[in-house]
Amino acid sequence: MVDLKGQYVRLKDEIDAAIHEVLDSARFIRGPVVSQFENALTECTKAKYAIGVANGTDALQISYMALDIGPGDEIITPSFTFIATAEAASLLGATPVFADIDPKTFCLDPDSVEQCITPKTKAIVPVHLFGQPAEMDSLTKLASKYNLPIIEDNAQAIGATYNGTSTGSMGTMACCSFFPSKNLGAYGDGGAILTSDPELETRSRMITNHGGRHKYLNETIGVNSRLDALQAAILTVKLKHLESFTLARRSAASYYHSLFETIDEITRPYETPEGFHVYHQYVIRTKKRDELADALTNAKIPYGIYYPVPLHQQPVFQGDITPNITLPETEKACEEVLALPMHTELTHAHQDRVAEIVIKHAKTLIYA
Repeated sequence: MVDLKGQYVRLKDEIDAAIHEVLDSARFIRGPVVSQFENALTECTKAKYAIGVANGTDALQISYMALDIGPGDEIITPSFTFIATAEAASLLGATPVFADIDPKTFCLDPDSVEQCITPKTKAIVPVHLFGQPAEMDSLTKLASKYNLPIIEDNAQAIGATYNGTSTGSMGTMACCSFFPSKNLGAYGDGGAILTSDPELETRSRMITNHGGRHKYLNETIGVNSRLDALQAAILTVKLKHLESFTLARRSAASYYHSLFETIDEITRPYETPEGFHVYHQYVIRTKKRDELADALTNAKIPYGIYYPVPLHQQPVFQGDITPNITLPETEKACEEVLALPMHTELTHAHQDRVAEIVIKHAKTLIYA
């Protein structure tokens, strides 16, 4: 699904030099290399502040903590996403309330979000899923109407824009993941919090450092979550190439689009007029998803199913945490989606082979 080795080989000289610079300095925690990356990240995303943390899940939890989200509070988020978005709220005693998605974009449906708002709602948490920006105009209007902060889950969409504005800079706060397979991936875990609010920046930094601004002086309950200097050095190098990474992914997506253009049995990814999609995943829909998965397996072609079980049906969220709800678009997506190989080193030959199996499967549907 992702060729991490191929990308490393292409950037080897730059990355090795950056790693050795950190090793020679022996400054592995915080320090100038981490600050350099944080500054570069603000330039990329147009947020005023960036705080490096240990991973994307920590970024979510610390953002919730910075906004005082805790027991008795609710956050509204999609059920069609990775569990971290909801899990981080549950760890603080808050309740994730799941809204449905737009079937074209897989992102939060603003109408469904409004139906979920209660006096207990403390934040709206849209996920820019698969590299597609959520419908931020409507969500921002809702947030303003009900005086709610927006926390963007930007784990899969760094480099994306909505009406020309970078994802990660439109909400009150935003969270990034630098897991190796992400569009901007470290060589280990890593994440970041973005905000343009100086008070939230100060509070978030304190929380990441055991709740203190100064050593041995703790002002609030915090955690220990740091982006280490080696990962920051690697990310600084890769951030310089993010635009070319994005163009490569969009080019690969365009070629997939052309291969599947006349195949009605396959629904290709949709890109909104307002959005600039960065294709963290290339996700198609088909009525016979499991049969296609078997065909790809038999052909030794990798694929991913993101996500087979929606969060509102996960065992951990059953019972008192989440009442019995039905989210028809979410549930239908979980039955139909399949992600094809997508990465910066993808060649047309690779894609031709993938498309051969997908199209062959689609033809069997025609004559079934």
